[in-house]
Amino acid sequence: MNKNLVVACVVLLLSSTWAKAEDVLRLGVDPTYPPLEYRDPQGKMIGFDVDLGDEICKRMAVKCEYVQSSFDGLIPGLLARKFDGVLSSLSITEQRLKQIDFSSKLSNPSTRLVARDGSGITPTAAGLKGKTVGYQQGTIQESYARTYWKVPGIKLQAYASQDQVYADLLNGRIDASLQDEVQATYAFLRTDQGKGYAFAGPIIVDEKVLGSGTAIGVRKEDQALKLRIDAAIAAMLADGTYQKIAAKYFDFDIYGG
Repeated sequence: MNKNLVVACVVLLLSSTWAKAEDVLRLGVDPTYPPLEYRDPQGKMIGFDVDLGDEICKRMAVKCEYVQSSFDGLIPGLLARKFDGVLSSLSITEQRLKQIDFSSKLSNPSTRLVARDGSGITPTAAGLKGKTVGYQQGTIQESYARTYWKVPGIKLQAYASQDQVYADLLNGRIDASLQDEVQATYAFLRTDQGKGYAFAGPIIVDEKVLGSGTAIGVRKEDQALKLRIDAAIAAMLADGTYQKIAAKYFDFDIYGG
């Protein structure tokens, strides 16, 4: 039998097995990170990632169920089978790939430092000397800060949520906040709260620590589920649905190359 045909049959069999066994896809989310995932005033889970999740589930012919978790609890929760996948803008990194697998790419956000406009702060050890930097715990930004800025003269401060980081930035307890560029742009800098603040220095590039885009995290043994999610993502990109969803939230390309 042709090798490609064998592979196709295996994919179909695995995908069908998962579809017959499950009619609900439970996705772990941290709804404190607008505009990617958050709750509206009525408590409903909304945001870019949630819209993508809804569309993926629709194409898989399953019901989406969103399970709230702190960000640093998402991978432990996945491994403990509290949910089937992690939706919350989880970056694909070498460290995480030791524990879990990932779907096809969902987005390719950048990491930026935010500080008071005109502060002179830059995202380097020299540019942060004497300063305190905050970030959300469990994120790639925490990994980056602890890798390069855990040096004498710089204080690092972790928080349970990004909202807490901004609160301490505003009240002066920290000098800079390290986070996703998209989140900082839409949830802070373009709000009244963010007036007087700006990105400090250029985009930070470090694929080894910061990863190569975001995707849905799945357990390594759940390859059937990964295949079905990948097929849904490919179809969304091919027919323009992904782009329509992204345009609701962003005025720049969130997917990248």
